[in-house]
Formats: sequence, C-alpha cells, structure tokens
Amino acid sequence: MTTTSDLGVVTTKVPARLDRLPWSRFHWRIVIGLGTVWILDGLEVTIVGAVAARMTEPGSGINLTSADIGTAAAIYVAGACVGALLFGRLTDRYGRKKLFMLTLGIYILATVATAFAHDAWFLYLARFVTGMGIGGEYAAINSAIDELIPARNRGQTDLAINGSYWIGAALGSLVAVLLLNENLLSADLGWRLAFGLGGLLGLGVMLVRRHVPESPRWLFIHGKEAEAERIVDRIEAEVRRETQRELPEPGEAVTVRQRDVIPFREIAGVAVRRYPRRAVLGLALFVGQAFLYNAIVFDLGTLLNGFFDIGSGSVPYFLALFAIANFLGPLLLGRLFDTVGRKPMIAGTYFGSAVVAAVLAVLLVSGSLTAWGFFLLVSLTFFVASAGASSAYLTVSEVFPMETRALSISLFFAIGTAVGGITGPLLFGHLIHSGDADLVAIGFLVGAAAMALGGLAEVFFGVRAEQQSLENIARPLTAEEADAAWRDEPAPQDARDRSRPERDRRAADEREQRIADRTARRRERERTGARRYRPGTGSGSRMYSPGMAGTAGTASRTSAMAEQRLDDEVEQITQALQESGATSRDQLEHAVSGRSWGPGRFRRALRESEREARIKGVGKSSYAPADGRGRSGSGPDDPHEQQ
Repeated sequence: MTTTSDLGVVTTKVPARLDRLPWSRFHWRIVIGLGTVWILDGLEVTIVGAVAARMTEPGSGINLTSADIGTAAAIYVAGACVGALLFGRLTDRYGRKKLFMLTLGIYILATVATAFAHDAWFLYLARFVTGMGIGGEYAAINSAIDELIPARNRGQTDLAINGSYWIGAALGSLVAVLLLNENLLSADLGWRLAFGLGGLLGLGVMLVRRHVPESPRWLFIHGKEAEAERIVDRIEAEVRRETQRELPEPGEAVTVRQRDVIPFREIAGVAVRRYPRRAVLGLALFVGQAFLYNAIVFDLGTLLNGFFDIGSGSVPYFLALFAIANFLGPLLLGRLFDTVGRKPMIAGTYFGSAVVAAVLAVLLVSGSLTAWGFFLLVSLTFFVASAGASSAYLTVSEVFPMETRALSISLFFAIGTAVGGITGPLLFGHLIHSGDADLVAIGFLVGAAAMALGGLAEVFFGVRAEQQSLENIARPLTAEEADAAWRDEPAPQDARDRSRPERDRRAADEREQRIADRTARRRERERTGARRYRPGTGSGSRMYSPGMAGTAGTASRTSAMAEQRLDDEVEQITQALQESGATSRDQLEHAVSGRSWGPGRFRRALRESEREARIKGVGKSSYAPADGRGRSGSGPDDPHEQQ
C-alpha cells in the first residue's frame, strides 16, 4: 500500500517488495536487456580500433588519415559526455524506460549510419551521435538496474555486468578478423559490415528490452503510485508462478520526500563547498585514466600498423589479447582494494601504470622495441591501469553524499573525460600521423604524467573507504533534515523498542551479534596472511570500461541488507537440516529453494554455515546438523534418507 500526503511525502513498501523477491527469470531479463550495453560499448570501441588501420588504406572507400581516426575518437568521446549529461537529466525527469529505449535507438541508427560513411565529416557526425547514444545508455540503464535488482544481488550483478565490457572488446576484435579478411570481403566492405554488426546486436537487445518495465521506484517518487503498485503486482505474480511458492512478507515501508531533478550546479556546489579536497581527487583520477585509456584504446590499431608493420587484418588479434589483459587487471588485483586498502592500491596502480608507460616511451625512442615487445609493455601498462581506472568511479561513488552520488559520477565523468578523454585521442592521432617515434614517445610520457598526478592526488587527498559504511564516509544531505525533525519529537525508535516483546528484542539482538561476529571474522580472514593477496574482484572493486559513466557503489551501499539476507539463508539451511537430518547438497538446495536466492548465494551460505560449525559435511556432497539434533543424523545411508 502506498500513500501520498499533500506535502509531497510518499510512504510505500515498493522497495521492500522488490528487494525481497527471489532471483527469477525476470531478473535475468533485466541483466540481458539492460546489462548488455557494456558488451555493445566494448564491441563499438574495439571495432573502431580494429578497423581504423583499414580505413586509412587505399581502396577502403573512405579517405582518412591516422590523424582523422584520432579526431573521430575524440568526437565519439565528446558525444558520450554530452549524452551522459543530457540524457541523465532526461532520465530523472521522464523515466528510465523511455530513455533507455530512446538512447538504444539512437545508438542503433548512428552506428549503422557510420557504415555508410564516405568522407571524414560524415564519419565525425555519425561518431558523435553514436557516442551520445552510448553516454545516454549509461545514465538510463544504470539507474534502472540499481532500482530493479534485489539489494542482496545488486553488488555481484553490477560487477558482472561491468566486466562484460571486455567480453565485448574481445568479441569485437575476433569478429573483425573475419570482416577484414580480404579473401572473404573486399577492402571497402568489411569495415562497413563491422559497424553494421553493432546495429544488428543493438536490435536484438531492443527486442528483449521491450519487456523490461519502468522502474517502480521512479514511478512512486514522481506521483504515479498506482502504476508502481500494478507493475510490482505483475512481477510478484510471475515470480510466484515460477517458484510455486508464496513470497515472504516485505520489510518496512519507506518514506521519501519528493524532489525534482538535482541540478548539476547543486552537485558542484556540494563538492566544492563541503568536499573540496575530494573534488580535486575525483577530477585528478578521472582526467588521468581518461587521457591514457582513450588515447591508446582508440589508436592502438594505427600504432601497430604504422610503426610496427602489423597488417590491418592481424590487428584484431592483438586487440583481443589487449582486452584480456584489461579484464585480468581488476579480476586479479581488485580484492586488494578491500584488503590492502584504497589509498595504497589506488596510488600504487596509478603510479605503476605511469612507470611502465614511461619505460615504454624511453624504449620507443631508443628504437629497441619489437612489435611484440611494444605490445607486451602496452598490455602490462593497462593490466595495472585497468584496476586503477576502476577506482576513479569507485572513489566518486563512495566519497560524496548519497543524494548526489549517481549524478556526481556523471558530472565528474563529463568534466574529466572532456579534459582527458578528448585531448588524448586528438593528441595521439596527430603524433601517430607524424610518423615520428620520438613524438609518439612524448605522447606516452604525457599519459604517464597524467596518471602520476592522479596517484599524487590519491596520496594527499585519498579517503580510507575500505570496509566502511558509505554513510560514515559522506553524511547524507537528507540526514540534516531528519536531525531537525528529531529535535522536536521524542526518539520513536526507542519507543518502538520499549513496546516490542522482550523475546523479539532478544532475538533481534542475537541476530545483530551473529552478523557482527560473522562480518568481523570474514574481514579478519581477508586482511591477514596470504589471503589478503588472493586473486578476485573483492567486494569493493569494479570492472572498468573506457567512457563508462559508472554506477553508484551498490555493493557497499547495500552491504548491511546483504549481511541480513545471508543470516536468513544460513538459518534456513541450519533449520532444514535439523528437520530432515543428513541430506544431499541437491536435496538441501531444493528444500530451501536455494536457486531462487540468486547466482552463487546458496553456495556462499552453505560455506558460511560450515565455517560457523552450524552444519557439517558427511560423505560426498552431503550435510548434517553439526549438533546431531536432526531427525536423522546417521549420514547419507540412513534408511529414512533412502525412502
């Protein structure tokens, strides 16, 4: 039930109803329909890099130089900045679904138009509009994903979706190998089909996306409570049919004060007046990574072709390996951002990539680099930089107040990318066109300097945000309004606590203690010994894609709710085994509906239950209550188990 007062205050259980839903086909539709934009972006950027060398060759059907390729890349990034700012505001004003359908349509039309480019000016125009579509996609879909995926699954879903960028990059490189093979396609046709492929993939995504509903959260905040309730009713009915189970009761209602779109000038004001050091930090990190990434990613193909005589048909192989190196960076280094800490890891990755880029520049001047030597150093630079670049988005999502978080990312993205992401491709494109290796080396030194400045900003202004609640890192703006209200009223929570039965209060206290102990043990395991260096993404790291407008730090933002959900799942496993006795893993998963918890959640809860000695393994892939109080505790060969 949702109510709205005349003062624009909305009280609703819609968020709680969405967050308590089990994982279902509906959520997979969200992931496929909205999350595949990362693959599109990876495909788009990599295809341009892969076919760029072909577009500068005679017989390609378009008269371009390597400088023109750099200019086209800069224009694409400028379009992404404009699209993020423009469509970001429209997304908040007109709704998520209208905009993520519109921006995908713009992307499809513009990328197909690129395939018909016959001159540089037409290519520039098509690339700018394509960039607008991609930039707008980020603004629309990130909001929708955050608002439709259950809180307990939001962090890992967000991480997986972001990482899919490099899947698209690798696919784009490999597909380009076929499209640039002149034995199959003529020189003036293959690169055009490469762009057409992006449009075809976009059409497939649009067919799935048609079935994604408007965000109920956006609807009730904008005065459309009845429609929000109807959408949630339909989702719940679908999930009930799929799981054939009744849904648990939703949590408490929330009260939200309606508000118009927060202007960018207000966000800038909050950053400058309240957090000036953090504003400098965010800009330094964004400018550094945007310059280095956009300069090299868009121009790597022409670099390999122009200076190391790598044929345009072979360039995609190198770009596929380059994409893998970028994917492995956050995967292998990401956990260290939570265990070793934000400041040492962010500063270390920025300084590390700067050092490798500087070494590459020196060797380039000396003329001692072979094609493979150059490529390995570039890949090493971006293996480190990829993890560092992730931290720019992660940092901005953590260090500013909740109400400004998503738009803060868009604002810093637009400014940082406009400064670094546009100048980088422009500069490198002209340096490559000069044919002078010394000048190209200067470009790498400039990129190294930009990353080093980001590292220095982290040393002096960085925030130790690891393992901390976001509300402790940056106080929410609306908390001040709440404080004012509390001065005039008695503490309602205390009154509610006094009115609750003693048994309920005791159970709640025990639950909080279990969660606190579990969290403390896990953090201790992650911070000590060799485990702190274990490969993995970690809870606070995030995959990076060039031009990514980013998402809010959803994994950290919902950590408290995720811990409560994990406690519920551990309790369900424990109780199920106490009722049934020794049970196989598959039967236990079926008994507690573990598959509906979401990808990987049953496995995690089972492992946590064993670690806490709530259950024990017996035989092969079978479990029993650790205290032996189950109805049958004799193991998998118990007669009752075989009935």
